[in-house]
Amino acid sequence: MNLTPLVRHHFLRRAYRTCRWDTDSADIQIELLRSLIRRAKDTEIGKLCGFADMLREKDPRSAFARQVPLTGYEGIRKNVMRMIRGEKDVLWPGRCRWYAQSSGTSGGKSKYIPVTDDSLRLNHYRGAEDAVSHYIASNPATRIFSGKGMILGGSFANEISDLPSGVHVGDLSATLIKRITPLADMVRVPSKRVALMSDWEQKLPALAKAAARSNVTNISGVPSWFLTVIKEILKRENATSLSAVWPNLEVFFHGGISFAPYRGEYQRLTEGCPMHFMETYNASEGFFAVQQHLDDQSMLLIIDSGVYYEFIDIADPDSTPVGIDGVDKGHTYEMVITAANGLWRYRLGDTVKVEETSPVRISIAGRTKSFINAFGEELMECNAEEALAEVCRQTGASVKNYSAGPVFAHDGQRGRHQWIIEWDTPPADTDDFASRLDSELQKVNSDYQAKRANSIFLDPLSITNARPGLFDEWLSHSGSHKLGGQRKVPRLSNDRTILDTLLILNNK
Repeated sequence: MNLTPLVRHHFLRRAYRTCRWDTDSADIQIELLRSLIRRAKDTEIGKLCGFADMLREKDPRSAFARQVPLTGYEGIRKNVMRMIRGEKDVLWPGRCRWYAQSSGTSGGKSKYIPVTDDSLRLNHYRGAEDAVSHYIASNPATRIFSGKGMILGGSFANEISDLPSGVHVGDLSATLIKRITPLADMVRVPSKRVALMSDWEQKLPALAKAAARSNVTNISGVPSWFLTVIKEILKRENATSLSAVWPNLEVFFHGGISFAPYRGEYQRLTEGCPMHFMETYNASEGFFAVQQHLDDQSMLLIIDSGVYYEFIDIADPDSTPVGIDGVDKGHTYEMVITAANGLWRYRLGDTVKVEETSPVRISIAGRTKSFINAFGEELMECNAEEALAEVCRQTGASVKNYSAGPVFAHDGQRGRHQWIIEWDTPPADTDDFASRLDSELQKVNSDYQAKRANSIFLDPLSITNARPGLFDEWLSHSGSHKLGGQRKVPRLSNDRTILDTLLILNNK
């Protein structure tokens, strides 16, 4: 049965509400900020920052920016841990029992982002509904509800000891699946039991078995993770294209990492399906943007769903953050959020390019710091430095310069990280150093550990030895201004541009 005609009006109405965002974006954001302040005025942070006084202002934005400091995760870590241990009314009203675990910063292996009832209701589920709404509006021929959606989820595996009873910490997707409404649960696969399994060696064949038996019309998840599942399904069904397994598959809602390196492979694996690809900007901290049109890969910033936005011009990082009505087309900004999960003027570490201003459409530009997130691993420079230092201590080696980037899956091989290292003191065995480094990275970064588990998603990293002087030569080729007092070699890159150039120079 095709239910799409029965629900089309509901989704179109939601999609078309954005028409007034051309002119009313600032007013919508001001009222949303006011509602967040009002909701939290009696919390610890509300009393500390004078939220009640802000409500006397017609436009509370100036007072809010003046009285609430910008912060990163290390600024709230202690308060979040208090919340996990059961304290109420700290960053958001009431007690929060659900937390999304993601890769940490220099202060710890993992971050734990509160997932409040309000953030689920106002933001995460609404964002998912918006993604479907704009797809339906863009594709009048869709039959998306003639079958089911396959949502790839994580688990509640975590490394916090002695969690209080009733507190859940794990992947955001695990919380979303666990708490999904019964009606939405009826149109998705696999079962919650399978979706929330933590052991991927058991989970992967279970996912393939459950999904292959279903009429799947849409899939949602991180491209790198889903590619592994798709290949397992094709292997199980002895097929070369998903059209033989899911002939009615028509859309992939993807996010979390850049889709560009994966697009060709997905097009090949879905050949014969009436396929579309829709990007979303959905993070542990919130659901921020959705692709609005099939033929335009920029994303519409969602401005009425529990998140207030500020933007810092990366060309002038010391400048005063601006609201949605202060951004300029073509500029790149660091995004700062205030949300219904207790994150107040929180620096995500993401940068976005403003593609349009009326309404605001964005594309993800990258991170504010060096990182690799080609497979959803969110490996930060601080993780790399910590792991590298430990392995040098273990082996007696010392590193002069290094850079690392992804090797994307190809010819049946899984993806991995490739490092190129110029040594001051080389290790006795480079392969042994690589193995130790891979292990240490798993210890300091939970997302890398998850992707490397049993080599299901990522193969072990590899190391290429750099000849002496390679990085100095690269700096010279990259521009003489980089050879001055600040000699900066990009340590981690999310694509292979720098890595490939280094390898070419290394082989000269």
